[in-house]
Amino acid sequence: MQQSSGGLVELLLSADNFNELLTTIQYLDVIQSHNASAVSDLVAASEELEQTRSALELQMQEAEAERDRAAEALAAATAARQELQARIEAQAAAEAAERQAAIEAAKAEEGQTFVTESGNEAEVETPSEGSTGAGSIDWNMSKEEFVSSWGARIDAYLAGSPLAGYGTTFAEAAWEYSVDPRFSPAISMVESSQGRYCYRPHNAWGWGGISWSSWEEAIWAHTAGLASGYGGTLTYAGALKYCPPNADNWYASVLANMQRI
Repeated sequence: MQQSSGGLVELLLSADNFNELLTTIQYLDVIQSHNASAVSDLVAASEELEQTRSALELQMQEAEAERDRAAEALAAATAARQELQARIEAQAAAEAAERQAAIEAAKAEEGQTFVTESGNEAEVETPSEGSTGAGSIDWNMSKEEFVSSWGARIDAYLAGSPLAGYGTTFAEAAWEYSVDPRFSPAISMVESSQGRYCYRPHNAWGWGGISWSSWEEAIWAHTAGLASGYGGTLTYAGALKYCPPNADNWYASVLANMQRI
């Protein structure tokens, strides 16, 4: 430090004149000012670096917490899906057992009669051997193809009955409400012999205490009701709801008729 101070004094004394001395002093001031600015910049950069490091650490902590929350949510969702799948499989197994039991019970009374929801008597019918369901419907076609195909099949099934010629109406209503197109026609057979013995005007289905002014109005209303109240297709749970006193025979008989369409 003393050498440095001595060197500075020698530098000042070595000036040949006042102007040179003044220039030297100004030069030293510039150097000192530059050094002070550099030190200040270094301090500021160091502080900024520390702030950046702290911010990055906080972001990392938040990212890790978010990752943990996502992992927990995924685990919960996976568990929920597994639980739901297990319930669906258990329900499907229970429904299959109920359907099979209903068909076996109906077989024991096949050829006899039972009282339907409309109050009429219908003969107990059973589906084809080994079958407990009507099978699925192919919805992967255009409306025109669907109505044309199912309308013709339903017309053939209803030929000679009061509902003859309304196959297209049944098919259009089924398409509109995503209902199995065989469901309503088959019920009409079980409940009223395809509209031959209606307990209310144009009510071929034992559907509440309702009367309609036309078959077309009745078909659309009944199909809409099957969609909203019965899931749009035949199930044993639906049979218990539709015809509680004779659900087994009703289920088996409706299923047998659906298979004929």
